[in-house]
Amino acid sequence: MATLIAPSRSRSQALAPGAVECRKKFLRFFPGGYRDRTYRAWERDYKWRAHERWEETLYGAAMRALIRSGRHAEVARIAVGIESRTNLLFSFEKMALRDAVRSTAGARAFATGLYDFLHGPGGDERRFGRWCEAVGNLPRRQTRVLTWPLVTVFGFLARPDRHIFLKPRVTRVAADAYGYDFGYTSRPNWDTYASLLGFAERVRKDTRDLHPKDMIDLQSFIWVQGSDEYEE
Repeated sequence: MATLIAPSRSRSQALAPGAVECRKKFLRFFPGGYRDRTYRAWERDYKWRAHERWEETLYGAAMRALIRSGRHAEVARIAVGIESRTNLLFSFEKMALRDAVRSTAGARAFATGLYDFLHGPGGDERRFGRWCEAVGNLPRRQTRVLTWPLVTVFGFLARPDRHIFLKPRVTRVAADAYGYDFGYTSRPNWDTYASLLGFAERVRKDTRDLHPKDMIDLQSFIWVQGSDEYEE
């Protein structure tokens, strides 16, 4: 049985009350922290496998070559296929995305927009803004595609060292429990995303003794705080 990891006395005193309670909750479910076997099985490993599939098929040079040769539909097919093997998007979001990239124009807009977001010029704010605009302009049938989960899932899978995934309700509940002032608005925008990155950085600092590896660990910690799956 894993040993519960407690912070040092000075460390515990340095954390805000909400952060202390959130840490306790995470460790009640996963006493071994981010290295806990159950944590890896339930939260980390499937997300990391999706990232590995991305690295095998849509790393920067590979995506660039597909786009330059006009194979936008293949980029969209691979990206959608990688995400489809996770439970990160709701089924209606998965269907809306598949519909949006079904046409030649939709696949081209998605592929070029995603490449620009991950590898394009400019800082994070500019690239994220352009990506939100690209997703917002994708063809839609019934369900809108410009949602926070859809806008953030591909950066998370491609670059978990840099990008994080946002489930709005869960993240807002988690932020309230943690005592973090999360600047949320429903329409995807840079300020909210930057606020989430700030939340993740706070969690990283507060759990650094548990040695989080990347945004997968930080997103999973946040998920545990706000998801109904982890009600006590």
